[in-house]
Amino acid sequence: MTTLETTPASTAVPTPLVLDLLRVARPAHWVKNVLVVPAALLAVPTVSASSAGHVLLATVAFTLASIAVYFGNDLADRGRDRLHAVKRLRPIASGRVSGAVAVTVATGVLGLLALLLIAVPDVPPGPILAYLVLNVLYCRVLKHVPLVDAGCVAAGFVLRVLEGYLTVGARVATWLLVAVFSLCLLLVLGKRRQELSVGGSAHRPALRGYTVELTDHLIQLTAVLTAVAFLLYLRGDAQLGAFAEPAMLASVPLALFALARYIQAVLVRGVGDPVLVLLRDRAIVGTGLVWGLLFVTALVLSRDPALAHRLQSLIN
Repeated sequence: MTTLETTPASTAVPTPLVLDLLRVARPAHWVKNVLVVPAALLAVPTVSASSAGHVLLATVAFTLASIAVYFGNDLADRGRDRLHAVKRLRPIASGRVSGAVAVTVATGVLGLLALLLIAVPDVPPGPILAYLVLNVLYCRVLKHVPLVDAGCVAAGFVLRVLEGYLTVGARVATWLLVAVFSLCLLLVLGKRRQELSVGGSAHRPALRGYTVELTDHLIQLTAVLTAVAFLLYLRGDAQLGAFAEPAMLASVPLALFALARYIQAVLVRGVGDPVLVLLRDRAIVGTGLVWGLLFVTALVLSRDPALAHRLQSLIN
């Protein structure tokens, strides 16, 4: 038995309450909102200061909602987390943050969210409220239902994208929603596989409906769906004009490499934390930056025909 399993949580070095509350709030995961909610800005012909400001506030609103959800999940799972070799050291599970303090902070965060939504009517409350309701159902029931549990997590990201589109009043790109859902499902399945490989199904009841072989097959299926949906989004819904087809063709090797790299991290290296893989894997980060530059270039050229013409003249 390892030292981690035998050392009581109470012997850990004390940390300030503020730091423990910040750990529960998971600031590393706030990047999900920053990357997903503003995606709708790509669908508007011109980005005004007003629309950008509203999207920023929508991102803040979804971040507040996700913080409240993190506190609620850790509160609901504290009994089960205490039986886990690593999760028992979480602030709420270890007792460093009491239930009363966690409830108070979560209530305060929800209060701030309500004030923001009331003060800024241009931030649509629908997807945010749906996200909160979904997570209440997830925390109480759905997280214990195999396959449905992964779908609920992925659906939360679709709601983030919808929030952005509703905020700017743009037409929703359906293939982008499919791509986001399948990509997030792929990431969740990778995490489920790692949990099965390391600790079995004892900690998470829904894992009893999974096997490593099943997750392997589902990872392959969702990876294919992600690539196809993403390329169809570029071809039709991304509004790249004459640059849609070149952008799609150039994206094929980048998308396939990024997906293959993630699958390699899950199946070969046994890395299950999606945030850890996506933010710390240099190959994936580099591929994402190259694709981002490619997409932004195609977007700018499609919306500025004069610049595209001058560039073509220089090339010829």
